[in-house]
Amino acid sequence: MGEAKRRKEALGDKYGKEPYIFPWLPLTKTQAKRFVKWTTRGAWVGIGILVVTWVTVLFIGPALGWWNVAR
Repeated sequence: MGEAKRRKEALGDKYGKEPYIFPWLPLTKTQAKRFVKWTTRGAWVGIGILVVTWVTVLFIGPALGWWNVAR
């Protein structure tokens, strides 16, 4: 009997399914990697928006005369 058959018999219904990271947390390793990927991308988008807003307020706003209106 081959190793795959032994493993299939030992695992039963769980054979071929990805295990959870923690037994009490229904989150697989693939789902965790996807979550990290999307949150990292979202953080970079947020940083980009912050930089664009900062440049607009610091340089473009005063050049258009909005700085005098606020004072």
